[in-house]
Amino acid sequence: MTTTGTPPTTTPPAAASPPAATTARRGLPWWANPRIGLVLLVLVVGGVFTALRPSFLDVDLTLVPMQSDISVFVVVGLAQLAVLSLGHMNLAVGRMAALSAFATGFTYDVLHAPLLVGLLVGLVVGALVGALAGGIITWTGVNSFVVTLALDFGLLGLVSLLYGWFANGVAFSVHPDGMDALRSDTFQDYCAGDVCGPPVPLVVPIALVALVAVGVLFRFSRLGREILMTGSSPRAALLSGIPVARRTIQAHALSGLLCGLAGFLLAVTSGAFSANVGEQFLLPSFLAPVLGGTLLAGGAVSVLGTLLGAVLNAVIQKGLNLLQFEVDQLQVYLGVVLLLALSLDRVRHVLADRRGVRA
Repeated sequence: MTTTGTPPTTTPPAAASPPAATTARRGLPWWANPRIGLVLLVLVVGGVFTALRPSFLDVDLTLVPMQSDISVFVVVGLAQLAVLSLGHMNLAVGRMAALSAFATGFTYDVLHAPLLVGLLVGLVVGALVGALAGGIITWTGVNSFVVTLALDFGLLGLVSLLYGWFANGVAFSVHPDGMDALRSDTFQDYCAGDVCGPPVPLVVPIALVALVAVGVLFRFSRLGREILMTGSSPRAALLSGIPVARRTIQAHALSGLLCGLAGFLLAVTSGAFSANVGEQFLLPSFLAPVLGGTLLAGGAVSVLGTLLGAVLNAVIQKGLNLLQFEVDQLQVYLGVVLLLALSLDRVRHVLADRRGVRA
């Protein structure tokens, strides 16, 4: 699902429109479609890893944990997608997730709140921090790169201080009812007679709900369309009556909320609400949406592409882990993948400009 936002324009006369056949011929080639390319790439990479390590298809060792990883990567990719829709970026995704995870863990450990209440507290904290970032960008006019980079450093110190004050520098140890089941159980563990669910972790539906919600927001809601129009052309959006400042703050608030959800999912799957939650989020947050076709310049997002990008990211990480690559080597390979994705994104734009279509 790719959603674009374009300012209203005057419809040209029918005679000026090229024939449908001509438009189809001038369209982008199939290999420039990031969704098709990602599906093929996932199949090829998965086949290579399976040939090298047959255990790659082992359900308990690989496939079930990889689904949990994909869930986290999808949500953190959506968090970055929310601001990429404006042509902005959020370099503080990991620290926002860490602060939200602290708020959630504090709620469980100190206030003894149930699972859902802690999750809601973390989401609110993430949304507020995101809104703060959007507000600073709007009110000062400073680039989002600078603002979120500064925020990342500030939150790094704040999170460390908070864990030192309230948890003696260690992770929160209290787990509310339902958290352990959410971490380790799958739908296969819950059978109705002879009918059992597939081996799908319980955290997967949470990520799918977030995926559908973001897709519906950008494709069908007025808020989502206006955010995309703002990303496509802020000046044209402002002249069209769109509250650009408010939409900017709302997009960053959405990014912060999704960072909070990603932090919760990672803390649940790892079993600890600690200060290092989200420290590896930055690269995957760009990989998933950019690989999927979301434009860095703003104005167009791909929710389905973000899912496929997250799947490819998880497949590569899990495969390299099985091949016993070290963490530093793994980061190098992921960086190469991102560079190739950015190069393909540039190629698509050049082709689009030459053929008169939108990438």
